[in-house]
Amino acid sequence: ADNREELTEILNHGLQLSPVTQVLLEKSIKGWKEIEYEVMRDSKGNCITVCNMENVDPVGVHTGDSIVVAPSQTLSDVEYQLLRTASIDIINAIEVQGGCNVQIALHPDRLEYAIIEINPRVSRSSALASKATGYPIAKVAAKIALGYTLDEIENAVTKKTKACFEPTLDYVVVKIPKWPFDKFKQANRVLGTKMMATGEIM
Repeated sequence: ADNREELTEILNHGLQLSPVTQVLLEKSIKGWKEIEYEVMRDSKGNCITVCNMENVDPVGVHTGDSIVVAPSQTLSDVEYQLLRTASIDIINAIEVQGGCNVQIALHPDRLEYAIIEINPRVSRSSALASKATGYPIAKVAAKIALGYTLDEIENAVTKKTKACFEPTLDYVVVKIPKWPFDKFKQANRVLGTKMMATGEIM
């Protein structure tokens, strides 16, 4: 809600629809930067961040509808390290073994962040991170599931390093969504929290 009247209307509507007459009210993070970290962890607790990505559109636009760049382009080193550490702390706390995508909202003017969601699996963002870095996230996650550790898995791309080495990018990858407006000419073209894209190009 953008004002008190909208909030009252939304709350009243939610209370009417709720079978237990309750609603959850949370602080708005609309307009904050949306940052993602793709993290890998093995059974011994070894962690790496495969890639970080930045949604060009702020929180409030579904990540599937947002242009995404990898690596992030507007984070300071302090912001990058803060969010990287938070992502690793999260994957360690929930003891994920394999790949995990952590989506974070970062306030645009101060060092304040909120966790949007965690996907402890290979996801659409994982596919983007794999393509952007060349790091085979799904393959490494499968080997971790079989009991291998990151330092035992050969990097299939370099053939020299192990999967415990974090990829570094000296280039920028951009993902642009594709919307089906050519087929659905009457569709609402305003982006929001519901994903409308049916494809993407990198």
